[in-house]
Parts: sequence; structure tokens; C-alpha cells
Amino acid sequence: MISRRSFVALQHRNFRLIWIGLFLSFTGSTMQNAALLWQVSLLVPSEQKGMALGMVGLVKVVPIIVFSLFAGVVADAWNRRRVLLFTQAGSALVALGLAWVTIAGVSSVWPIYALAALGAAVSAFDLPARHALIPMLVPREHLPNAISLNTTMVQMASVTGPALAGLLISGLGLFSTYLVNALSFGCVFAALVAMRNIRHVHGRESSQVGSHNDVSFGAALEGLRFVFRSPLIRSTMVLDFLATFFSSATALLPIFAQEILHVGARGYGLLYAAPAAGALLTSAVMVALIERIQRRGPTLLWAVAIHGLATVFFGLSRSMLLTFACLMLIGASDTVSMIIRNLIRQLETPDRLRGRMAGVNMVFFIGGPQLGEFEAGAVATWMGAVFSVVSGGVGCVAATAWIAARTPALRRYTSHAVLASGLEEQAIAKREAQSLQPTETQS
Repeated sequence: MISRRSFVALQHRNFRLIWIGLFLSFTGSTMQNAALLWQVSLLVPSEQKGMALGMVGLVKVVPIIVFSLFAGVVADAWNRRRVLLFTQAGSALVALGLAWVTIAGVSSVWPIYALAALGAAVSAFDLPARHALIPMLVPREHLPNAISLNTTMVQMASVTGPALAGLLISGLGLFSTYLVNALSFGCVFAALVAMRNIRHVHGRESSQVGSHNDVSFGAALEGLRFVFRSPLIRSTMVLDFLATFFSSATALLPIFAQEILHVGARGYGLLYAAPAAGALLTSAVMVALIERIQRRGPTLLWAVAIHGLATVFFGLSRSMLLTFACLMLIGASDTVSMIIRNLIRQLETPDRLRGRMAGVNMVFFIGGPQLGEFEAGAVATWMGAVFSVVSGGVGCVAATAWIAARTPALRRYTSHAVLASGLEEQAIAKREAQSLQPTETQS
């Protein structure tokens, strides 16, 4: 049951500002993502659509792989709010560029690919800074609620955006979606400017966060070592990558909408929004339930397995209604997985390393679905869209079983382990503060 406590993180002004701003911005971004895939599908012959749509994922993932580690170091070394101000401005310029090439009537997909790659490069710096900023806006005890509310916000935007994109594409044309997205970044910009008195999560680390310019290869290696020496964080990232790599179905939605279900642009908008619709309903429930879920590791594994099975049935469906339901289940299961994954990573990572952890995670979190889109497109060109989606779902289930077998710590992970970790961290902080007190008195 949803109570006032389900929204406790929104009582903090800075978090409330960024939450509202990001909702409006993400709505525009999901509109743009849907429009970009639709535009690419219209610029190539039917027999080339699968590969052309898959290429969208490939051109996006390359900048992420190149910049992710450096971007994570930047998020830890520089002022995170300032980094976000620059990335929001950069993303708005990319959206304006897409609107311009669309109005100009460009008939080649390569300018679209180039701008998509540029947007991904900007996002590579945006995501680590944004993820690392959130724990600075709420106290530790409200962090699970903040993560759940963030997921709800993303899914609300993911439902609204594609549906609006379908209406705008069929009504005003593709360029309008890009213009609206460009304006939406101003909402985050305004929220960041309006923030006051941003607190640091851990007093012993606050002097290290955003107060120096240690952007170095050694700092990047420190983040890599931390991630790969933590079985829980490492396994959640690998699971995320494999699941999304094998089960990236949305890249082929234009083919299903145009050639299998014959539902047109508006139907495509609804199908594109279906995973987010399921995710939105689930995230609303998870806001109230996340603190009550004790066996978080097994819940995560089952959620990813269900994600793969729903993908299989989506590929086999020939009904608009059944396809919509399968896509909703894909979004619902992914939301449960996403919330628990993010919670594990945030609670198990010290604040001074959060940007670098998010940078490494970005390779898995974004690289998986983007490479998966390319894989889905290549397999669709070779064996057909249906085979591509169904085989991907089977691969997702197999990958989940492999991770479960290889990582006992994840199978046994519970909320009690999180509580113990938090109490230990607080005890260390208290001891360090006490040890510093005599020195401060003498000075």
C-alpha cells in the first residue's frame, strides 16, 4: 500500500527539483529515441531495415565505451552539478542538430548516425555525474526511496514520450519531436541552477568529492579495481549486460509495427511505450515494497529470467494486444531488476568512487542494449526479425542461469546484508571523526 513514506525522498528540496526536471527532460529524450528509429526505418529499403536499425545501437555504444572511464573520473573529481549543466546544454544542441537535418530533408542515414553518436558521447559524461549526484541530495536512509522514485520517474517519461512521439510524428512531422526534446533539457538546467546547500553523504569523504581535479589514469584504474573486486557489483553489471544484449527487442519495433502487425506510426508509438507502461505500474508498487523485499538477490535473478521469457513470447506474437502485453511484462520485470541492481551498487559503493562506478557500469548498462540492438539487427537481416527476438529471449534466460550458478553471493543477497554494511560504515565514520577531533582542537 502506498503511503506518505513512499515519497519521503521528495521532501528534500534539491532532490525534488532534479526529479521534476529530469522527468520533463527524459520525456523529451524518449520521444527523440523513438523518432530517431522511425526516421532511420524510413530512409532505407525494406531489406536493409534490420541492419540499419541495429546500426543505431552500434554508433551509440562506441562513444560510451571510449569515454565511460574518463567520464566517471570527471564525475568524482569535478563539481557534479557543473558537469550536468554542460551535458544538458550539449544534449540540447544535438537535438537541435537532428531537427535541422530533418527540416533540411537529408535523405541519408549517416548524418542521423553522426548526431546519435555525438549525443551518446555527451550522455557518457551525463550519466555518471547524475547517478553520483543523487546520494548527495538525500540522507542514506532515504536512498532506497530516492532510487525507486527515480525509476518511477524514468518509466513515467518512457510511457509519455513515445506516445507523444507517435502523435507528433503523424501530426507535425519528425522535426517537432527533436525541437521539443531540445527545449526539455532547459528544465534540468533550471533545476540545477536552483539547487542550494548540496550535502555530501559521508563526512570523511566530502573533502574529496568535487574539490580537486584528479583526472588521471590512476584514478580510472582505482574505479576499475573497486568494481571488479566486488563480486556483488561485478555480477550485477555482467547480468545487466548479458540480459540486455540478448533481449534488446525495441530496436526492431518499427519492423514489427510496419510489416508484421501493420499498425502504423501511432501503433508504433503505443508499442514503443508499452515496456514503460509496465515499468511504470511496477515501479509505483516498488516504491512501497522495496524496503520490504528481503531476498533481493533471488528477486533480481527471477526478474531477469521473466524478462527473457516475455521477450520470447513477444517475438512469437501476431496480435497487437498480446504484443503490447508482452512488452509491458518486459518493462515490468526490467524495473524490478533495475531498482535492485541500482540499490546494490549505490549502497555498496563509497561516495568518492560513485562516479567511477557509474562510469564502469555505463559500459554494461548502456553498452549491453546498444550492442544488443546491433546484434538484433544483424540477426534479423540474416534470419528474420522473429528469429532475432525469440533467440535473444532464450539467450537472456541462459545468461541469467549462468550468473546465478557462478555467483553464490548474489543468490544469498538480502536486505540484512545491506543493513550490516550500513552500520559498519557508520561505525567507521564515527571512529575516524573521533580520531580527528584532538588534532582539530590543537590546531
